[in-house]
Amino acid sequence: MNVVALIPARSGSKGVVDKNIKLLNGKPLIQYSIDVAIQSKLIDEVYVSTDSEDYVNLVQKLGAKAPFLRPNKISKDNTTDLECFEHFLSFLKDNKMKLPDFVVHLRPTTPIRQSDLVDQAIEYFINNYNNYSSLRSVHEMS
Repeated sequence: MNVVALIPARSGSKGVVDKNIKLLNGKPLIQYSIDVAIQSKLIDEVYVSTDSEDYVNLVQKLGAKAPFLRPNKISKDNTTDLECFEHFLSFLKDNKMKLPDFVVHLRPTTPIRQSDLVDQAIEYFINNYNNYSSLRSVHEMS
């Protein structure tokens, strides 16, 4: 099984400018997602989809791959996750790169997660994907 993580991180946030690279406890916000993906025993590669050269330079230093810039037309407030994923998969296909069996979507704005729980979710999905098309994690709020 080839499992990759895709972290979408556009630079055009309106509410908090460049929120994906703002420091949280001394680390860029996006680093939390990259670190969890790298620590995963089941994720083979970590990709970031971004429209920013600055983000590309940062995430590559943090251990993620960012082999393309996301086009402006799919880097808007109303861009869907599907458009981001389609662009990513098209890039891999167009560049004759191996297509993943599964893509793990890790949002940089959800920094508090554990790699072992990500692995449990991946294992569950791999063992049950004939019954499901996707898996989303949620937790009950207090």
